[in-house]
Amino acid sequence: QVQLVESGGGLVQPGGSLRLSCAASGSIFRPNTMGWYRQAPGKERELVATINSFGTTNYADSVKGRFSLSRDYARNSVYLQMNSLKPEDTAAYYCTLEQYGSNYWGQGTQVTVSS
Repeated sequence: QVQLVESGGGLVQPGGSLRLSCAASGSIFRPNTMGWYRQAPGKERELVATINSFGTTNYADSVKGRFSLSRDYARNSVYLQMNSLKPEDTAAYYCTLEQYGSNYWGQGTQVTVSS
């Protein structure tokens, strides 16, 4: 089993920054892919960014140039640096880990961008 613990959400003004963290524990194997999805009220969950064991990243078009995803392999953690935040970035953000066909999700952390 795998557990994912997220932190770093909150309320921020438009144009501001936040950093989300996610730490994975349990039965973790490589290769794997970690990342973030988000879900706004009334909308489907969507990809934000992912990073695999080789460091290859994938970003949604809506966040390219504003968000940056990195990982610490020793700590089984990923970090999402979010800059130039917009009201449309408001959502619950979920950390995910995929390995050998299994997907694991965190409980989610709320990000609200509002003046």
